[in-house]
Amino acid sequence: MLTRLRGALSPFRIALMETGQACKPSNVGLRRKCWVPKGQPFAAEMYLQVLGSGSRDSGAALMLHADGNRYLFNCGEGTQRLMTEQRLKLSQTRNIFLTRMCWETVGGLTGMFLSLKEIESTGCVVSGPLELEHLLQGIFSLAGQLPELEIEIQPYTDPLYKDEYVSVTQVPLFSESKAKSPSPSPVSEPSSQQQMLRRSPNIQKTNRDPSLVVAYVCQATPKLGNFQVAKAKAMGLPVGTPDIKPFIVDLKEGKSVMFNGREIPREELCTPDIPGPAFLVIDCPSEDFIKPLCTNHTLKSHQTDGSKEAPALVVHMTPESVLTSQEYQSWMKRFPSSTEHLVMNEHSCGPLMTKSHKLQTQLHFIHPKIFPKIQPYKEEGTPAPLDVPCIRAEYSLQYRLRPTIKWQRNPIPDSDPEEFIKDVAEVPNLLQELEECRKFESSEPVSTATDRKRGALEMVPRGGEAPDELLLTDLLYRQFPEVVFLGTGSAKPASRRNVSGILVSISPSQSLLLDCGEGTFGQLCRHYGNDTDEMLCKLSTIFVSHLHADHHMGLIQLLVQRGRALTRLKKKHSPVFLVAPSPIMTWLNRYHMQCEEVTHHISFIPAIKLCHGSKKYAADSDLIQKLLKKNQLSKFQTCLARHCASSFCCSIDHVSGWKLVYSGDTMPCEGLVSIATLGDGMEHEATLKKHSTMSQAINIGRKMNAQYTVLTHFSSRYSKIPPFYQSDNNKVVFAFDHMRVRRVPRFFQINKCTVFNPQMHKVTVLLENVTASNSYYITILISHTISLAQICLKDFKILNLLLRPMRTFFAAVIEEMEERRLRMDRRRVSRSFAEELQSSPNAKRKREEMELRNAAKQLKAN
Repeated sequence: MLTRLRGALSPFRIALMETGQACKPSNVGLRRKCWVPKGQPFAAEMYLQVLGSGSRDSGAALMLHADGNRYLFNCGEGTQRLMTEQRLKLSQTRNIFLTRMCWETVGGLTGMFLSLKEIESTGCVVSGPLELEHLLQGIFSLAGQLPELEIEIQPYTDPLYKDEYVSVTQVPLFSESKAKSPSPSPVSEPSSQQQMLRRSPNIQKTNRDPSLVVAYVCQATPKLGNFQVAKAKAMGLPVGTPDIKPFIVDLKEGKSVMFNGREIPREELCTPDIPGPAFLVIDCPSEDFIKPLCTNHTLKSHQTDGSKEAPALVVHMTPESVLTSQEYQSWMKRFPSSTEHLVMNEHSCGPLMTKSHKLQTQLHFIHPKIFPKIQPYKEEGTPAPLDVPCIRAEYSLQYRLRPTIKWQRNPIPDSDPEEFIKDVAEVPNLLQELEECRKFESSEPVSTATDRKRGALEMVPRGGEAPDELLLTDLLYRQFPEVVFLGTGSAKPASRRNVSGILVSISPSQSLLLDCGEGTFGQLCRHYGNDTDEMLCKLSTIFVSHLHADHHMGLIQLLVQRGRALTRLKKKHSPVFLVAPSPIMTWLNRYHMQCEEVTHHISFIPAIKLCHGSKKYAADSDLIQKLLKKNQLSKFQTCLARHCASSFCCSIDHVSGWKLVYSGDTMPCEGLVSIATLGDGMEHEATLKKHSTMSQAINIGRKMNAQYTVLTHFSSRYSKIPPFYQSDNNKVVFAFDHMRVRRVPRFFQINKCTVFNPQMHKVTVLLENVTASNSYYITILISHTISLAQICLKDFKILNLLLRPMRTFFAAVIEEMEERRLRMDRRRVSRSFAEELQSSPNAKRKREEMELRNAAKQLKAN
């Protein structure tokens, strides 16, 4: 049965095919004039490529290339970014095969579908477990109306997919144990769970089936034998004339031919067909699946003494604990020695995104503290030796199936930090400009411990209680709050910028996350390396500003990984506070019911309940008070933003006196920070998307008397650096992925008054009697990310001083963007002038004048 779903929720269009029939979907929307090269009904070039190696920060994902077509096995979170890094076009992805229903395999589907819609592809075929239909309905409800996108679902009950290049057979494996999800399942507070169910309508009965995984047997289409001209001539066929064409067509279709009333078998006219190579994709997540795997007859037939051809390659998406078991090793030995084995699990090398790594290495050279080195996450321990020789997966590793069978390691990206730094050092004048910045930094006086303690006490609000020793230690030495920009891009992940995610560490034991787009966990792993589990355990609160995919599709992965981190470090399981728009619970509950348990990881507080004047149930009030106490906050408020439905900003007041306001995505709004999604000259596009241009964001900062404005959430047009805002660049700072802003231990008195007015959706800042000269605390606006946060002005002076070397470093990029802007301006002027000519009564005369002017310009240029 093949189920076809359209992006529109109601009604779903369903098309049924006869069970067991080979699926040959129509080649619609993939923007190729012809799927099969003329006269070649097989793939001349075919190879497998590793996308996600199976490491912790990238789930196992594999892509089959068959000439111009691509087939994806699993689509975990971050797959789209890995494809972008390798310049793989989504438009050529015809099929997605899923091995099981968990976030490691389906986390990237939403972003993939949105991108397919953007490039005007009408869809693809998704194969796997039966719960796929319910999951995709949830994705469509979350992503909005996608009427142009058509997704065809082929569950494992209709096992065979076949096209011109490959046949894929789904092999269901059912574990002996009917145990539930292997993730820990501590029960969160009953009141929180009751609220979740109450706020999520249309809750269905649990349909989750963790006892099922799907393996895949893939066989390339045989290469047809060559037409033997000499034999055909000897038989009298009209070789070399137009009359031979019908005979050739029949032979290519595998048919016999009729000549002079006699049937000639194809075998007499052609050389023998060359069988296509086969490969297996095996996902064995736990030992409960080993016995079903070993006893499966379909898989047995491809092993030694089996009735079918032995596979050239077996791909094992198998945890190390299962892979090294005696039973699994015995099963691997049943394949002939000619079969290669590829292992994709937690001990594989994580993805090395060269463009991002290169940029971060170069920025680290410019300023090591603000731009720390990327620290790849490495699983503890060394993999045990295996009885069967295996290859460990690496990002972009290839296994060639045609024309020759061999491993191909050339595509694996080579990352040499010394070469990256050498490129920076060779930029003219850059080293001298950096030296000037370092002189300023080293000239700043270092305050004494007494100064810091006095300043820390002065930060306590007047009339407030004296801080306890832990809080005083935070204020003195731990440099909180610390802000880490995990994602500074918008819409979809790019090679150098991931989508929205900002981690704010507010104390040694607590941190909060402001939005979490797809791939946020991977960014966390790359930033903190082997300290990732510690950081996850400290994560106490997640705020989701609105339900666009680039702001929340990393949430489920964070919840699952945080639960595993608590288990690994043997810490008490406690749910994370989730402050978000209420509709998010419909999605989380649907995923919980169909895929894996996640709702027990959260204590949900609807963002609307934190708005001023909102009615609160008793359970809401209790949770809010626990949220404040957990994070040492005196206040947590939200207000509506000017963006899509259910969009919120938030304001956070810490007991030590600093304040943070996060705007999320919004159009220009008096008194409230906005974001920098688009460059100047794109106001119309920004208005359509309900975003702000950079100049609009900076103007809001100026109206708020903000000392500095930090811009982030950039369009993919500006993967390296956005255009510098010429008139105000001395007050503007641009954010990069992995940029870290920390408060240095300096404390000076500042009399201030900060007013947050939720009723008017405004933030008003008044600064009075600033007494310190260089390193005083001031209220700073940071567009979209963190605003009204007290951070030492020195940090931003350094960032501001770095603008000049940054301009030197990115000189070529800035010049290219300026040329692009000029071209856009010329096109805009030409378009408007053409429209004016068409509407003018003297159109002919003006057109002639324009042609004369253009001719004069051309002569002048020559």
